[in-house]
Amino acid sequence: MKMSVIGCGYLGAVHAASMAELGHDVVGIDVDAAKIAMLSRGEAPFFEPGLPEILTSSIATGRLRFSTDMADAQGSQVHFIAVGTPQRKGEQAADLTYVNAAIDGLIPFLSDGDLVAGKSTVPVGTAARLAEKISAGSGALLAWNPEFLREGFAVQDTIAPDRLVYGIPSGDAGSHAKALLDEVYATALSKDTPLVVTDYATAELVKVSANAFLATKISFINAMAEIAEVTGADVTQLADAIGFDARIGRKFLNAGVGFGGGCLPKDIRAFTARAEELGRGESVAFLKEVDAINLRQRDRVVQLVVDALGGNVYQKKVAVLGLAFKPNSDDIRDSPALDVAVRLHGLGADVTSTDPEATVPARRLHPQLSLTEDTMEALEGADVVVVVTEWKEFRELDPVAVAAVARGAIVIDGRNCLDAAAWRDAGWTYRGLGRP
Repeated sequence: MKMSVIGCGYLGAVHAASMAELGHDVVGIDVDAAKIAMLSRGEAPFFEPGLPEILTSSIATGRLRFSTDMADAQGSQVHFIAVGTPQRKGEQAADLTYVNAAIDGLIPFLSDGDLVAGKSTVPVGTAARLAEKISAGSGALLAWNPEFLREGFAVQDTIAPDRLVYGIPSGDAGSHAKALLDEVYATALSKDTPLVVTDYATAELVKVSANAFLATKISFINAMAEIAEVTGADVTQLADAIGFDARIGRKFLNAGVGFGGGCLPKDIRAFTARAEELGRGESVAFLKEVDAINLRQRDRVVQLVVDALGGNVYQKKVAVLGLAFKPNSDDIRDSPALDVAVRLHGLGADVTSTDPEATVPARRLHPQLSLTEDTMEALEGADVVVVVTEWKEFRELDPVAVAAVARGAIVIDGRNCLDAAAWRDAGWTYRGLGRP
């Protein structure tokens, strides 16, 4: 199929390259000329495993190109909207500026029978409003086709998704929209990927509901970690025990410094704000506590460092291992790891942070921090070591080797990802979250 992808940030770039990899003819469009130039050279503007390979291969075949001109979308059968919906400044609600601008810019180049497929995460009710605007301006149709990407696995999740959701209109228009999306996702559907065909509102709610549930599960186990700490219980064993219950499951029950990134935090806040606009704020009022528990985890990790150093971190050397909000990513948006480093620096600690991929974006955002990509350099002379992103290379550090370069022997495991017994056997004072 011939298709366009409007917005070439994290979601759009991955979607455009993945669709081309599946054999479609794709043009990615964005207003950022520097980003388009990078993508046109086959260079990913961010770290995502597998993306550079499919970018270069798809560009080489001629199936993928990038442009700053919206007119290049003309002639495509399907147009994906993949622009960002950040949190409004000073508010909890989602900012739809980029979504509205993308639709307004695209309408003059749409033809009767074209399909606009929204992938951006938007407040429920947005699709119905946009559908009217698109239909009146061009005769094209709208579907809402939410994404479920995991950073670090985004290419895999696009090419071989675990489910597909189509939010489409009723009647013949819906049948036409479904037929086009079925052609887009023919490869996945041929492998019996679960498909939910529904209305606009349900499709919009699927994504925010999924993120709200995951955030709740993470904050729940972190709340249990707080109780475990004052009772002497072990939250890791607690999570193992309750995770055997098939109704609960073990995934996302890892206590630690909390969630971050460009999706979960802003999505649960926008969901709460939209529910309040609809007069049903009490239905999701618990999400405010989920958010509060999550943010409190960062305070707890900082306090563990302060307590471990006798109540004062001033001029103490602190090695912070991790900057990205999760491993296999360079995304520092609302990153708990970066926040911990910034807070410790603000308390007067001599902080050196390291991350395999995120030092460059972290340096742009926080030039006051001392950053290195060399883990052993960060550890050298450290009075305390703080693990806040569970990269494999941090999880597998040899505590004996670390002891040979560090000055102190205190490790704060902000992700409960280290082998506590091994570190203690090597002479370290080990502190995790919710672990005795």
